[in-house]
Amino acid sequence: MMKDYLFNGIEKRKRKYRALIYVLVAILLIMFFVSLSIGDKTYSFSTVIKTLLGTSSDHAFIIKKLRLTRAVTGILAGMAFGAAGYTFQTLLGTPLASPDIIGVSSGSTVAAVFSILVLHLNRGVVSLIAVAAGICSAALIYRLSNVNGFSQNRLILTGIGVQAFFAALINWMLLKAAEYDVPTAMRWMAGNLNGIVTESLPLLCIVVAAGLTGLILLGENLKSLSLGDAYATVLGVNVNLVRGGLIIISVMLISFATAITGPIAAVSFLAGPIAARLFGNNRSNVLPAALIGAILVLFGDFVGENLLVTRYPVGVITGMLGAPYLIYLLIKQNAGGKSA
Repeated sequence: MMKDYLFNGIEKRKRKYRALIYVLVAILLIMFFVSLSIGDKTYSFSTVIKTLLGTSSDHAFIIKKLRLTRAVTGILAGMAFGAAGYTFQTLLGTPLASPDIIGVSSGSTVAAVFSILVLHLNRGVVSLIAVAAGICSAALIYRLSNVNGFSQNRLILTGIGVQAFFAALINWMLLKAAEYDVPTAMRWMAGNLNGIVTESLPLLCIVVAAGLTGLILLGENLKSLSLGDAYATVLGVNVNLVRGGLIIISVMLISFATAITGPIAAVSFLAGPIAARLFGNNRSNVLPAALIGAILVLFGDFVGENLLVTRYPVGVITGMLGAPYLIYLLIKQNAGGKSA
């Protein structure tokens, strides 16, 4: 009797998980086709589908070259931000441990701003430098937090300190830069999908596919680590190896996505908690967080481009969504409650 009850409970949770995944995929597909259909000129879904299938070439440039590139980049970047954010939050045991809050993405940002304002490099080279700088800054934060053993609190505090230093450095460069260079840097810093070139998609696609696969395969180990190193060790997890692998994969996802789109605010911060609300914490939520991240980016980009009087980059819209939740978390923690 007890065995049947437990089995039925597990099966029920599995069915709920699969159903919610299908719902998220459906929402993402709807947002994808809406992004391709609506803009300065609106096309019907049938026109979009015919253009994508190649049976119509009348609107190929706008739909395939411009909007398709933009939408695919938004999906890939959103999945990278969402999955990496969830991994950091679970690994460090707090929803405040988002990569954009603890400084992981700041290295990419400061390198990109320097490349734009001082070196005057093109977007492709800026992206490569941003990736390298993001990886180096994450390695620095991890090394500083790993003195005399790894400490979650030390990593968070070190990351916040590094992020503050990089933010001050960025502000100094903006003040010293030539006036006509500042708008380019500001557009990149806001996080946006404008000006994305098709040539940047294959590498981003490979990195996101490989990174998500790695995080999903390590998902159960990630849940074990969230319960503490001692518990994970008892379960046979190689703590240092798995933690290092999770951090490396997450940093690669964040760095490559940030290099292409800029630091799209709050997606890494919001995706994990939303996934936890929908799916619970009984299993790894890497895939749900990735799907939610993609939906947030496409939704933010659509709102910023089409629903407001003035066009705003996607990072501004997602930042407006993330700010109230951050305030809510801080109020809950100060009140001694359990953070969401």
